[in-house]
Amino acid sequence: MPNRLASEKSPYLLQHAGNPVDWRPWGEEAFAAARSGNKPIFLSIGYSTCHWCHVMERESFEDPATAKILNDHFVPVKLDREERPDVDRVYMSAVQAMAGQGGWPLSVFLTPELKPFFGGTYFPPEPRWGMPGFPDLLKRIAALWRTNENDLRKDASRLTEALRSSAVPEATEDDLPRLPLLRAAFESYASSFDPEDGGFGGAPKFPLPVNQHFLFRFWSLTGERKALDMTLLSLDRMAAGGVFDHLGGGFHRYSTDGRWRVPHFEKMLYDNAQLALNFLEAFQITNDPRFEKTARAVLDYLLRDMRHAEGGFFCAEDADSLSTGGNEKEEGAFYLWTQEEIRKLLGQDAELFCARYGVAADGNAVSDPHGELRGKNVLYEAAALDELGSRFKLEPEAVSARLETAKAKLLAARNSRARPSRDEKIVTAWNGLAVSALSQAGRILEDQRYLAAAAAAANFIRGKLCPRGALHRRWAGGECAVLATSDDYAFLIQGLLDLFIASGDGRWLAWAEQLFEEQKRDFWAEPGGFYMTARHAGPEILFRVLEDADNVEPCASSVSVLNALRLHELTGRPEFLTTADTVLRAFSARLRAQPLALPVMLSAAARRLKPGRQVILSGKEGSPEFNAMSRLLRRSFLPFSLVLEINDSYAAKLSAVLPQTKPYAPQERPSAYLCDNFACEAPIHGAPELERRLAQGGR
Repeated sequence: MPNRLASEKSPYLLQHAGNPVDWRPWGEEAFAAARSGNKPIFLSIGYSTCHWCHVMERESFEDPATAKILNDHFVPVKLDREERPDVDRVYMSAVQAMAGQGGWPLSVFLTPELKPFFGGTYFPPEPRWGMPGFPDLLKRIAALWRTNENDLRKDASRLTEALRSSAVPEATEDDLPRLPLLRAAFESYASSFDPEDGGFGGAPKFPLPVNQHFLFRFWSLTGERKALDMTLLSLDRMAAGGVFDHLGGGFHRYSTDGRWRVPHFEKMLYDNAQLALNFLEAFQITNDPRFEKTARAVLDYLLRDMRHAEGGFFCAEDADSLSTGGNEKEEGAFYLWTQEEIRKLLGQDAELFCARYGVAADGNAVSDPHGELRGKNVLYEAAALDELGSRFKLEPEAVSARLETAKAKLLAARNSRARPSRDEKIVTAWNGLAVSALSQAGRILEDQRYLAAAAAAANFIRGKLCPRGALHRRWAGGECAVLATSDDYAFLIQGLLDLFIASGDGRWLAWAEQLFEEQKRDFWAEPGGFYMTARHAGPEILFRVLEDADNVEPCASSVSVLNALRLHELTGRPEFLTTADTVLRAFSARLRAQPLALPVMLSAAARRLKPGRQVILSGKEGSPEFNAMSRLLRRSFLPFSLVLEINDSYAAKLSAVLPQTKPYAPQERPSAYLCDNFACEAPIHGAPELERRLAQGGR
């Protein structure tokens, strides 16, 4: 029989609706049951594509005996961390304080008042790897609650107060971060850089797009060539490795080894949206078509496999799927190949394909701690195209053509396999990142498909996730739920600003301004920054957390500084600059202590060193001279300048939302202007002169 999760919309919660555990969703009904029965809450937090969450479900939550212990002695509660990242962050900090580490599934024991007194992550069904067996642990905690409830409550209260105190930011009189701080961060990156395979540190290796974001900007600010070389090498190795899906596009979650060869196979929207931007910027900097091709492959994957019919983007695809003819899900089954499978499908092209993608008869996994990949192959670029041309006596064009044909055959065959499950929640924050990437791709690559997809996603959020004007975080199964976090505001505002720059449609700028004002009103933290949860949070949140690290996603405060700086540059409104400076000052002590904790905040600090710059191109769309100057600007990496194109088709609409642009209405001959706070130099004519002036101006 289904449990109380059966009426939920979250794919993660629905995965557990058939468990014999009497799960309840996070909320007052569960809290009241704990209070009335004086039972501790067992809170299990995860997400639908979490591999070890699946393992713990199979081993423990589907076991009737374990379920009986949970049901008899606890109030079991399931929470989707992607729906409530603020709740997850509270209890993750508690587990990290108690156990010294965290992760998912997160397993936390709470008093009926929601205060944590014990926790960990995955627990096996019997003692293993130095961990207690989960049933034994449950019995021990149930016994302690019966005999030592007061002591457990006191411990929980002390821990909660310590966490609450640490969550309150300290006042600071620090100045704005300056260049020496940025250089210290760069030197820290350089000291941990892997010169052979790119990335930072050893296995496991995460792409961490926030690192590339900062290093590109540090190079642009200082001319430090090593920052650029480290970033380009890292992106090149990622795109060549097995962490990239060479058949269907998109990046997997991370690499289990240090060479980007063997991935953890789940695919996340937030990773792919941010990485697409990294590769687009690499293309602007180098004009290397390989980077453009990778960016397109990522975005085309999102459009093909991760998009709702009405324009929003789904969260993720699972790592696990059914193997051919199998009854159990296995990690990577959808993506892995035997050499024999490839030979049967490709015939005479198999040898060329296997040489290119490192396919071996006995498998090619360089990291396989659980023996799951024996005899299987992860596709990665093992040989360069020119090397293959020499070896197989083919022209480079023939090598590329035959490989593309082979890849299409394998993709078609792969699509007949059982696909990984897809988490079809639509999360505002991650869709904001997708809007940003698609808008920039539409502008940089001059591809209207991407720009139209960005507008459709923004319209989806406005239509589905703003009931009665209030921004929400999650839409699933026709239901909008969960009030937005500060991440939702920050990432959506970023996307809307990029969409406005790419399209010239003032609606997006107006909405971005409105959202920023709401974010400031509801999430502001003194002395500067943005709490994850709004000020009107209910009793289900023990305390509000101010996130202070840019990790797989940047934190709201970092993105919000960049948003505030761009809004100031666009509108001239001083309150936006004041907000940006206040946050930068508030975080400056944290930046000095751990500069690598906040690379996107450092990017904002770099932009603050060159404030208020605009590049305006004005002219009649379609003229050869205008097109040449437009393409130059679109293909130039100008991270510290606001680039506006004013063409004859929307000049009037643009001046209505940005009156500062009215003096630059299109004239007979296209003109470019380099400006500081919309005070512009003499007009520039022709792409060669514009290129020369941009190089001189250090924009």
